[in-house]
Amino acid sequence: MSKPELIHRGKVRDVYLDGEILLLIATDRISAFDVILPSLIPEKGIALTQLSRFWFESLPEGINSHLIDFENPYPNEHPDWTGRITRCRKLEPVKMECVVRGYLAGSGWVDYQKTQTIQGHALPEGLIESSPLPEPLFTPTTKADVGHDMPLTREAGIDLLGHELYSALEEQSIALYQWAQKKAQASGIIIADTKLEFGYDGDEICLMDEIFTSDSSRFWPAEAFEPGRTQHSFDKQFVRDYLLSLKDWDRQEPGPELPEEIITQTRSRYFEVYELITGRSIDLKP
Repeated sequence: MSKPELIHRGKVRDVYLDGEILLLIATDRISAFDVILPSLIPEKGIALTQLSRFWFESLPEGINSHLIDFENPYPNEHPDWTGRITRCRKLEPVKMECVVRGYLAGSGWVDYQKTQTIQGHALPEGLIESSPLPEPLFTPTTKADVGHDMPLTREAGIDLLGHELYSALEEQSIALYQWAQKKAQASGIIIADTKLEFGYDGDEICLMDEIFTSDSSRFWPAEAFEPGRTQHSFDKQFVRDYLLSLKDWDRQEPGPELPEEIITQTRSRYFEVYELITGRSIDLKP
């Protein structure tokens, strides 16, 4: 049996080619502001993979994905991959990241304060930080190989992909967000916004990468939700907030080490949201 070949090292995932199959390995790395931080969050990769697994294995009928399974084909050579691995079909990625917002937070809140719009979407007057939006907004970005992803207006997205593909991704992304939001709210979690990625398998559009995790979504506890302020979060916004408090870091490489307290609390939040949404504890040796 040939050895899998490392073909890409992302901010969080290492990607191996195993014959015609891709192996996505979620590491314990964490990034913020497009910078990979030197500190690791213990077992973060397991928490990400297992939450993504929960969503992939319960997708609505008719939603295609890249997923094959979550089994480790190399338990002896790579025992550390167990619980972190996603085996999937190799797709041709769509060069756009599909972001859906249900609440006014993050860069959306910043834009609203300046222009009362988010990426060309006009919004009502009088909204405050964390306000629920009148309806979910599709606010995609470019998918940059290096550097920052850039926001796209609807017109720019259509220029990039064409009207038919852009509209199909918009419709499916919003429908998936609403589906996941309903399931999460039953567990006391608000999904304020999320990022989805899609790719082509021949002519078929498939969901890919990770879905509705603490790295790709903004999770808030519903019982503590209060518009008009920054919300308690179960995602890496906690790390971003710490980094924003630093006066001597310019958001450029190299990133600063995280204090042990921040590492511990971040790990706790990743694990807690998994347990709240799924109703079970993470098996660290699944």
